[in-house]
Amino acid sequence: MSTLENQLNRNMERQGLFKNMNSLMLRYGVVVAFIVVVGLSAILYPGFLRPANLVNIFSQLAIVGIMSIGMTFVMITGGLDMSVGGIYALCATLIASYADSMLLPVAFAITLVVGLAAGLINGVLVTRLRVPPFVATLGTGSVFTGIALIYSNAQPFFVQKESFQWMGSGELGAIPIAVFLLFLVYVVGAIVLAFTTYGRSLYALGGNKEASRLSGLRVNWLISSTYGLSGLCAAVSGILIASRLGQGQANIGETIALDVIAAVVIGGTSLSGGEGAIWRTIVGGCILAVLSNVFDSLSLSPYWQSVFKGCIIIGAVMFDYYARTKTQT
Repeated sequence: MSTLENQLNRNMERQGLFKNMNSLMLRYGVVVAFIVVVGLSAILYPGFLRPANLVNIFSQLAIVGIMSIGMTFVMITGGLDMSVGGIYALCATLIASYADSMLLPVAFAITLVVGLAAGLINGVLVTRLRVPPFVATLGTGSVFTGIALIYSNAQPFFVQKESFQWMGSGELGAIPIAVFLLFLVYVVGAIVLAFTTYGRSLYALGGNKEASRLSGLRVNWLISSTYGLSGLCAAVSGILIASRLGQGQANIGETIALDVIAAVVIGGTSLSGGEGAIWRTIVGGCILAVLSNVFDSLSLSPYWQSVFKGCIIIGAVMFDYYARTKTQT
C-alpha cells in the first residue's frame, strides 16, 4: 500500500511540475521566442545590431504597437476588433485634410474623438445589438474605409505644415518621437490594466461574463469601453502615420489589422479572454518588427512575408491552446 501511495505522490508531483512549466511557458514563452528571433536575425543580417537599425525597428513598431495595446484590452474581454484598419485609415485621412487649416491641438482633438466614437459604435453593436464581435467589426471596418474613400474621393491629402510632420519623423536626441509616444501609451495601458479596478474587472469579465454580471460588474459598459480604447489607439496611429508620410489616404489600413492581431496573439493574450498583458503584447510586436526588418534586409518578397506571418499566428494560437489545455488538466 505504501508503494502505491508513493507512486501516486510521484505522479501528482510530476503533473504539478508539468503544470508549472506550462504556466511559465504561457507567461514567458514569448520572451524566449524573442531572444531566439533576435539571435537568428543577428546571424542572418550582419547589420542587425547596429544602433541605427535598432532605432528604425522601434520606430516602425510604433504604429502597430500603439494599436495592439488597444486591441489587448478588447481581446482580454474575449472580443476582437477587425475595424482598426478602417479607423486608422479614416483618422489619417481626416487629420491630413485639415491639419494645414486648423490649430494642431484642435485637429488632434477632433481626430481622437472620431476614433473614440468609431470604437464606441463597435461596442454598441456588440453589447446592445448582440452582433458577434468579428462580424460587427469586420462590417464597420469596411464602413469606415468607405467613408474615408468618399471623403477623400480616393485621393491623398497632403500636409505642408512642418510642425505636423515633426511628430512622425522628428527626434529627441537620437530617439524618434514615435518611439516616445509608443512608450507613453504603453506605460498608461500597462498601469491601467495591471493596477486599477477597471483592469481587474476586464480580466474577470474575460474569464466568465455571466459570473461578472452576477457580481455586479457593468458588463456592457466595460466591453464598450475597450472598443472605445481600441478606436482611440487606432486614431493615434492614424495621426502618426499621416505625420510621418506628410499625407493621409484611405487605402493604408487594408492589412494592418492582421499585424495588430498577430502582435497580441503572439504576446500570449488568449482569444477566449481572461488572459494577457501589455508587456507581452509589445514583445510580440517586437518579434514581428524584427522579422519584417530581417525579411526586408534579405529582400524577401512581401507575399512570402504574409505567408510567414500567417504561419506564425497559427503557431501561436496552437501553442496557446496546447499549453492552456495541459495546464487545466
